[in-house]
Amino acid sequence: MKLTPVLAGYFRLDGGAMFGIVPKRLWNKLNPADDDNMCPWALRCLLVETGDRKILIDTGVGNKQGEKFRDHFRPFGDTDLKASLARAGVTPADITDVLLTHLHFDHVGGALEYDANGRIVPTFPNARYWTNRPHLEWALKPNARERASFLKENIVPLREAGVLEYIEVSEDDVEWLPGIRLRFLYGHTEAMMMPLINTDSGTVVYCADLMPASYHIPLPWIIAYDLRPLETLKEKQRLLEEALAGDYLLFFEHDPETPLVRLRRNEKGRIVAGERYQNFTQAGWQ
Repeated sequence: MKLTPVLAGYFRLDGGAMFGIVPKRLWNKLNPADDDNMCPWALRCLLVETGDRKILIDTGVGNKQGEKFRDHFRPFGDTDLKASLARAGVTPADITDVLLTHLHFDHVGGALEYDANGRIVPTFPNARYWTNRPHLEWALKPNARERASFLKENIVPLREAGVLEYIEVSEDDVEWLPGIRLRFLYGHTEAMMMPLINTDSGTVVYCADLMPASYHIPLPWIIAYDLRPLETLKEKQRLLEEALAGDYLLFFEHDPETPLVRLRRNEKGRIVAGERYQNFTQAGWQ
């Protein structure tokens, strides 16, 4: 099994929203905000090559949104999803599966694009796109709090194209494919899927928005976007204890600097970030 981080660019989000109850004097030292209180965040996907499958986990913002959207979220960077895949030696036609952790715009936007005739079509023409029915239904009838994150143009065309596949939701982790378990989480949004990937070198957790960045490892650091923050607290605590005990490698989708982190327990007994890595080779992955 081969794992490759795939950077789809960067965007900006309000620092207060991304750090919740944490005072700005603390978080601003880690990810400094601009004059509009906006901080930079990565759009980092993961390419998993296993057997005859090339699996892409999440797809970033994409490039089909208009100027109003771009002015608000300010996407930037010198790369995009397709360019990063090309550097990994993969074309859009090579992708066999796209696993969408959830359907917020910054995770599903790149799943679709405009074709030469101005139609919205799947970016990966030979792929099956994986979600789950409870989350899809939640996204298609969004509550007022999440309405701005669930954009119909990112969701409906996938269903109309007939490319969606559905994973059965369970209270327990489910084995989606050999070596890839999915855990269903409810703090951030309804039935978000968090992949736990078992390799010969160890277990990698694609944290999605349970912990968008390494800054969010401390238990109280929970983003204000979460629907059920106390549920997030329980889900984080479970993962952190499990990851420390199992020496898991945590993969952060939105951390602007650090894709991969191992955990340690500090002198106060708290679980904190330990070794940080820019790629799997640095982390000792074969």
